[in-house]
Amino acid sequence: MAWFFRRFLGLRSKQPPSPRMGTFSDRHYNSFVPSSSSHALSSSVRWSKAFDVCICHAEEDINYASDLVSFLELKPDPLRCFLQLRDSIPGNAISTELYQAVRNSHCWVLIITPSFLKDHWCRYQMQQALSESPGSNGRIIPVRKQLEHKDYPEELRFLYMINVQLDKKNGFEKIHSAVIYYLGELCQSEQAGHSPFSDSHSACSDVPPDVATVSNTFKSTSLT
Repeated sequence: MAWFFRRFLGLRSKQPPSPRMGTFSDRHYNSFVPSSSSHALSSSVRWSKAFDVCICHAEEDINYASDLVSFLELKPDPLRCFLQLRDSIPGNAISTELYQAVRNSHCWVLIITPSFLKDHWCRYQMQQALSESPGSNGRIIPVRKQLEHKDYPEELRFLYMINVQLDKKNGFEKIHSAVIYYLGELCQSEQAGHSPFSDSHSACSDVPPDVATVSNTFKSTSLT
């Protein structure tokens, strides 16, 4: 993902407007009613992190990621999105920027494409998300795009995923609903007196793990 630092200044004016192996069903999304959505978005626990969702993607998927961010931020109940090209600080260490993007977001949308799997920084960010939330509690939202089933990462096969092979707009709606659903669960957890981030392994650490170690792990991971 070093590409976004190289393109940051040149493409700044094109940024979007500001403001278990299986698939999610529409019934799962629709179970979160609009009134609950408004409550979740106004909950104090939502503001404990800078972003509602971090969009993790490869360079080749920047147009899709930008369209998704525009969609999420322009909804009647807009979400606060992190997009690397727009929101990262040029000059900072890439590992630190990506690590902080994960830590400062409630949810992570992983746009899983062939290019994503070939990009070690995308894999790095995916592993950070899995480290922050190892359980299937809805924070990680894999989006399968232009990818055969056999190539889908084994690390994500225990999570529900969204398949956007055919219907782009419907996929965007499902992604939005998935984030809203998690924020609602977070709100309910806060009201019940439970720690909303109890599943995080690295909640007390601001130091990103050794990049070389993580990169070597990626290289030894089979994608077939």
